[in-house]
Amino acid sequence: MSNNSFRRGNDDAAGSTQAAGTDSTSSVIMPRVSRARYTIGDIVRHRIFDFRGVVFDIDPVFANSDDWYESIPEELRPAKDQPFYHLFAENAENSYIAYVSQQNLVGDDSGEPVDHPAVPQLFGPFSDGRYRLRTMH
Repeated sequence: MSNNSFRRGNDDAAGSTQAAGTDSTSSVIMPRVSRARYTIGDIVRHRIFDFRGVVFDIDPVFANSDDWYESIPEELRPAKDQPFYHLFAENAENSYIAYVSQQNLVGDDSGEPVDHPAVPQLFGPFSDGRYRLRTMH
């Protein structure tokens, strides 16, 4: 391994790691990132609000605008250092795209498909409680 290669070191008390090939005076701080609980194609439900959706993309940490984040009431505002999921979402009245923190999602056990108009463009048929990505040529 060259000195330019990086690997995760031992976590320190601050939750960061030091890059390999560096001494203690020149470390690269890498934030701790939570593991994603859900994968693309999983059906999830919001823990607080009455909607569900299919995961079509995942950000390892918050990657939306500060304005969007600050528009969430402070008492409901999630931590930024967790996975955030892009969903083809639906409620009783509408279909839309949602951006939701991992802490606000639970698995959906209804066994029902999501009725969002964009689902067939990205996913194949609903099977075994989830969607599989379409094969692109």
